[in-house]
Amino acid sequence: MKLFDTIEVGTYGSGDGFFSSAFQSQLEGNSLYHANMPRDVAYGAVITIKNYRTGGGYLHSHWHLYPEGVGARQQQVTAYSHKDENNKWIIKKFDTEPDLSSDNRVELVSNGDLIRLEHVVTKRNLHSHKEVAPITKRHQQITCYGENGTGDANDVWRIEVMGEDKRTPVSTVTSKIKIIHYLTGCALHSDSKQLPKWGYEQMEVSCNPNLRDSNNLWNVEDNYFPKLPNVSFEVYAPSFLERFLESHAVMFQGNSGLKPKEGEITSRPWQWPINLRGQFFWTTSSYLFVRQSNQRGLKLTTKFKELTDNTVNASFWLFLGWALHYLPFFAMSRVLYFHHYFPALIFNSMLSAVILNYVMNAVHYFLPQFLADLLRHLILGVTLACVFYSFILFSPLAYGMDNSAAVQ
Repeated sequence: MKLFDTIEVGTYGSGDGFFSSAFQSQLEGNSLYHANMPRDVAYGAVITIKNYRTGGGYLHSHWHLYPEGVGARQQQVTAYSHKDENNKWIIKKFDTEPDLSSDNRVELVSNGDLIRLEHVVTKRNLHSHKEVAPITKRHQQITCYGENGTGDANDVWRIEVMGEDKRTPVSTVTSKIKIIHYLTGCALHSDSKQLPKWGYEQMEVSCNPNLRDSNNLWNVEDNYFPKLPNVSFEVYAPSFLERFLESHAVMFQGNSGLKPKEGEITSRPWQWPINLRGQFFWTTSSYLFVRQSNQRGLKLTTKFKELTDNTVNASFWLFLGWALHYLPFFAMSRVLYFHHYFPALIFNSMLSAVILNYVMNAVHYFLPQFLADLLRHLILGVTLACVFYSFILFSPLAYGMDNSAAVQ
C-alpha cells in the first residue's frame, strides 16, 4: 500500500506542463492543485490554451519576430511546455471589445462562435495568413499581429467543441476544441517539431488545412474571470490508472524526442562494443569457441563435459541478457550516448568472467599439470594487472580530478 501512496500523491516540478491539465490538478504544489476556477469560459476571460495531445505545449508568444526569410516578419507564436506569463491570452468577440463592468451580463464562449485571441503581454492578436509555416511547409504560418488588440480580418477564428451541439459553452479543461481560422479554414496545430535556435527550440505552431488531424485539438487550462463562480479542480481528477498510463506515455515521448546539446559526444549502438572505453572482449567469438571445441570430437572426460555444459548454459543466458539490453537501441532514432550501453555491459562483464573461468579450468585437460598451473596463474595475473591498470587510468573520472590532472 505504501507504494501506491507514493504514486498517488505527486509533487510539482518544472516539467508539469508536459502532462494534461487534469493530471496536473493532482500534483501537489501545482497551480491547478486544489485550484478553483470558473467551469465555463466567458468573453473577457484570461486563459491559457494547451494542446490536447500527450506532451502537448501551451499556446505561447513573445516579443521576438520570425527571422528574415521565414514567412512574414511578425511576432512568433510557439508551443511551450512550461508555465509562463507569455502563455496567457484574452478571449474576445471577433467584432467588439469585452465590457467587464459589474452591471454587464456575462456572455459565454460557445461552440461555433467567432473570436479573437489577444496575447496578454504583447497586446497583439493571434493571426494567420497564406505564408508558409517555418517547418511544416504544407501548413500556414501563425503569428501575432496588430497593436493594443487591434489587427485585421486575419485575426478572426472560429471555435469548434468536439462532440457537442452548436451553442454548447466551452468548458475549462474538459472541452476538446478546434480553433479554426475564419478566412482560410485551416486549424491551429501543434506537434513535437522543434523550431531552430531563433525560436528558442520551442515547438512549432502552424495552421493545418487537414481539419481531421488529432494534433489540432486543444483545451482551456487556466481560466481567470472574476464575474463567474468558481468550481474545484477536483471534479476533473483522472483515475489512478489514467494517470499511470499518461505518465509513462509522457516519459516515453520525452525520451524518444531527446536531441544532443551543443558540444555533447554522441554515439551509435554499433560503436559501443568496440569503443576504446568499452570492453575488449567479443562475446560472440567466445561463445563459438565453446561450441567448436565440442564439434571437433575431443575425448572429453565427464568433468570436462560438465564444465563445458555449465559454461555454455551460463553463457547463453548472459548473452541473451546482453542482447536484450543492447539490440533494441538499433531501432531508436533518438540521440544516444555511451552510457546507454552500461546495462548491457554488466552482462558482457559477467560473460567475460564465465569464459575466463572456463579457459583457466580447461587448460588442465589439455596440458601437463605444471604447464597448466603456470598458464592459469599467468592468465589470472595478466587479467588482474589489466583491471588494476584500468582502475588507475580511469579513477580520476570516478573520484574527481585535481588541478594538475586536469591540466595534463
